[in-house]
Amino acid sequence: MSTEVRPDIDPEEMRELVAEVLDVDTESLTDDAHFISELGVDSLMALEVLVALERRYAIKIPEEAVKELTCFADVRDLVHAKLSA
Repeated sequence: MSTEVRPDIDPEEMRELVAEVLDVDTESLTDDAHFISELGVDSLMALEVLVALERRYAIKIPEEAVKELTCFADVRDLVHAKLSA
């Protein structure tokens, strides 16, 4: 699997989208900031992130995937994987 980033996917735009849904500052949403322990993300907020990503990138993400998303890097990787499939 290629880790190449699609040119139409702006990681900072994605970061801004996720930060807006989580109601956190973009600066605090680093690649490795832990959603639960550092940002206080609960399961409902995580599902809202999935819905926002599905709408923005026209992809389908199973609800089970929410358990695997512990930081922004996980979100970014998941979106790239779905778009590359």
